Amino acid sequence: MPTRPFDFRNAAGDLLSGRLEYPVGPVRAWALFAHCFTCGKDNKAAVRIARRLAGAGIGVLRFDFTGLGASEGDFGATGFSYNVGDLVKAAEAMGAEDMAPMLLVGHSLGGAAVIAAAGSLPGVRAVAAIAAPFEVDHVLNQFDPDALARIELEGHGMVSIGGRPFAVGRELVDNLRAQQLGAQLATLRRPLLLLHSPVDQTVGIDNVTSLYLAAKHPKSYISLDGADHLLTNARDADFAADMIATWARRYLPEPLSTTLSPFDAEAEETGLGKFQLMMRAGKANFIADEPESLGGLGSGPTPFNLLSAALAACTTMTLRLYAARKGWPVERIRTGVRHRKEAGAEKPDIFTRGIEIEGPIDAAQRAELIGIADRCPVHRTLETGSRFDPIESGWNDAEGKPAPDESS
Repeated sequence: MPTRPFDFRNAAGDLLSGRLEYPVGPVRAWALFAHCFTCGKDNKAAVRIARRLAGAGIGVLRFDFTGLGASEGDFGATGFSYNVGDLVKAAEAMGAEDMAPMLLVGHSLGGAAVIAAAGSLPGVRAVAAIAAPFEVDHVLNQFDPDALARIELEGHGMVSIGGRPFAVGRELVDNLRAQQLGAQLATLRRPLLLLHSPVDQTVGIDNVTSLYLAAKHPKSYISLDGADHLLTNARDADFAADMIATWARRYLPEPLSTTLSPFDAEAEETGLGKFQLMMRAGKANFIADEPESLGGLGSGPTPFNLLSAALAACTTMTLRLYAARKGWPVERIRTGVRHRKEAGAEKPDIFTRGIEIEGPIDAAQRAELIGIADRCPVHRTLETGSRFDPIESGWNDAEGKPAPDESS
């Protein structure tokens, strides 16, 4: 997915580091993602969920809270209310660029933070919280008891969280203990989705029970069965993102309709990397790119990958039409294509196909189907060559002249 940095300042003037994940094609809505306690925007679950939502048409900003990751500020002097303030500032910065978030998504303490922040963001239409604690000071359970006692006695100290050392002040501890998430849930007045694992060993399942009972309707719960607290399994993160995208669709605007293009395909630079392109072909949107070895980002198929894909698709469709016409019991067809160049040859481009055909057909039928592959329209186009009209200066010259529909 296209992505770019998005930095903004918090209420204290510190520069916070963010990253925008853009959908390929029209943006249905924008979301703001809050990471788990001390995790950061580049946490694996944060990245995967944000990009999965972008794949569903929802653009996402993920960012580091004050004093974490690449963001400025003193983490030890912050607290839960600072996280909420950071979310509000992030939403304001997005709104200033016409990307005001309609969906808030938070993980663990970030889930509690989006619930608390929603009341200050009237444009937000829905809130989703993953593995969120009911009592915000639950995160203090991650502190060594002796270290926590020292912070309360001396006003500051070091704690280890996830194997990393953090300097923490009494202000952070007191701020966490002062929160009343239940009261904020009672006045949320937004559709709420809670996602939680029954086997979460960090924030127990009783937390989501309390959250659900305190919240008003409309509210929903989805079990992340078997997942750990940090969603370290990619499948669990993907499932959570897919469920959020499906649920949020009810509350987000319908995608903007796009005018039918006069072209069969379009390519537009994203501004990311040297070669990355946003592609539109038919009703599909996707990324094209070059590999890193050639100066690209390696984020999508290359032009010759796409040419090979056209041949693979057309070959498979042609064989399916022929088998259907003959009434043969072909169950599945799979075509692979390789492309290479042979220097000095009259026709230097060489395509190699591999075809697998499943189903109870005999050797003669299989051979006949393989022979039909060369009658695929894309094969014929590549074999015979093409002619080109003069290049048009823009879209206007082609308006009203869509190419005739060609099928295999």
